[in-house]
Amino acid sequence: MAYPIHRKLVIGCASSALFDLTDSNAIYENKGESEYRKYQKEKKYKVLKKGAAFPFIKRCLNINKSFPDKIPVEVVLLSRNDPDTGLRVFNSIQSYGLNITRAGFLSGKSPYPYIPAFNISLFLSANEVDVRNAIDAHYPAGTVIQSEVCDDENDVELRVAFDFDGVIADDEAESVFQENESISAFQKHEKYKVNTPHNPGPLNDFFKKLSFIQKLEIRKEKKDATYKRIIRIAIVTARSAPAHERVITTLNDWGVMPDETFFLGGVEKHRVLEVLKPHIFFDDQLRHLKSPAGNIPAVHIPFGIINKNG
Repeated sequence: MAYPIHRKLVIGCASSALFDLTDSNAIYENKGESEYRKYQKEKKYKVLKKGAAFPFIKRCLNINKSFPDKIPVEVVLLSRNDPDTGLRVFNSIQSYGLNITRAGFLSGKSPYPYIPAFNISLFLSANEVDVRNAIDAHYPAGTVIQSEVCDDENDVELRVAFDFDGVIADDEAESVFQENESISAFQKHEKYKVNTPHNPGPLNDFFKKLSFIQKLEIRKEKKDATYKRIIRIAIVTARSAPAHERVITTLNDWGVMPDETFFLGGVEKHRVLEVLKPHIFFDDQLRHLKSPAGNIPAVHIPFGIINKNG
């Protein structure tokens, strides 16, 4: 039976998120577009180095190997390159064995308007302007932060970590905190609305679809005791009790539950993330995305009152 399109998890990925384009960008910035095009054509058979989102994308695509009859995940390349200059990107994709067959080459234009055309639940790019424009248009997008790339071939698990407010839920609670400049006002508000689920945030659809695929894994595990689950989902939030309860209320209302949930209440997030070792971590606050070791692949979601206030 064909996997229904509304269930399929589609990730849009710019070449700047998938690969390390440091050298290419330096040519563009220092020598201009003409030299950049010439450089990319000359290097079209030279495989690009892996970028920050590469381990995450590779493992997302590997989910399909467990469900060959459904193929629940698809990745679409959305690039500012023209098709000719973009050959190097596609050659690199094929060299790494990534099953990415759909692409859009926009010849310098921003790709974000095509997010709904491909039914994309998450768009990743290193271009901050593209991502902010996508968020402003109410599309699910995030800016990939440069980090150390660790792609252990023996590690087949896919670990995805999310902040809660401003990422999978809206910024209602954060707005209360910012407007009152008071943690007690925030806690009081969340306790008062403990039985009211939060409205969805920008990555809500991505979170739900990833959770649904995880349920397929759980079902498969029950039928086949030798099957080892791939997906591991975590929520890592600065909330603490009593504000934790509304998070649980919301997750129950959505019919999802992560494998691990951390209510840190002031403990620095990187201390947990360096143990969890996610292949990607989503947060709406840049200050939570930088670790001393620089080894956490992170994505900034420029959504809500935090980002409007700078």
